[in-house]
Amino acid sequence: MRSVCEDKGVVRLIEEIKKSNGIAVMTGAGISVPSGIPDFRSANGLYSTKYGDFPSEVMLSHEFFVRFPEEFYAFYKEKMIYENAKPNRAHELVAYLEREGKLLGVITQNIDGLHTAAGNKKVMELHGSVHQNFCVRCKKRFDLGYILRSNGVPKCDACGGIVKPDVVLYGESLNSHTLSQAIATLRRADLLIVIGTSLVVYPAAGLVDEFEGTSALINMGSTSFDGRADITIRRDCDEVCGFILEELEK
Repeated sequence: MRSVCEDKGVVRLIEEIKKSNGIAVMTGAGISVPSGIPDFRSANGLYSTKYGDFPSEVMLSHEFFVRFPEEFYAFYKEKMIYENAKPNRAHELVAYLEREGKLLGVITQNIDGLHTAAGNKKVMELHGSVHQNFCVRCKKRFDLGYILRSNGVPKCDACGGIVKPDVVLYGESLNSHTLSQAIATLRRADLLIVIGTSLVVYPAAGLVDEFEGTSALINMGSTSFDGRADITIRRDCDEVCGFILEELEK
């Protein structure tokens, strides 16, 4: 395989970024793997393992949360929260694009908060964030620290209700406002960069249909978007984005 600096797709993407002032970025679990957070569907991903008596996908459902909150939180705290994870070079590239005034927004399926940690402010978290939590009874808000300090099922300190992570579980709908923001961003953009997602989870995967313009895909595995993307780069996103960032900063 040619080195990243010789990859024609990488070279072209750098030129497209330089020309554009209307970039939209879509990210999935793959962008956070270099930060030590496992993805979901790879051979070593979360869904390839079983936790207790239930498959991981079942434990991440709204029904499971309601019926078995103790088991849900035991799984959630161990497998879904990576408190010490730091942004990697891919996150840093996206933050750089915003600082340079080129980024319209980043649309992410991730709940880890690493785009915000990297410095992005225009973040649309389609599936919510582990850093946001609320009481199901009185709606009081709580940060991640409150969840981590709680033993067992976190309870609201105001009314005693169960505190739920503000993340979209299976069986729940995406936030309509966030979804509308994402669609509006894609329709305004002239360049779309998709990083680290297999584009199999809907409705998030269907958002690419809202975009018309030059598109680039950075992902290790094949996706349904491969044949439609103008630029397809099958390399490690940390390596690719790190190189692109270095070239743009020259």
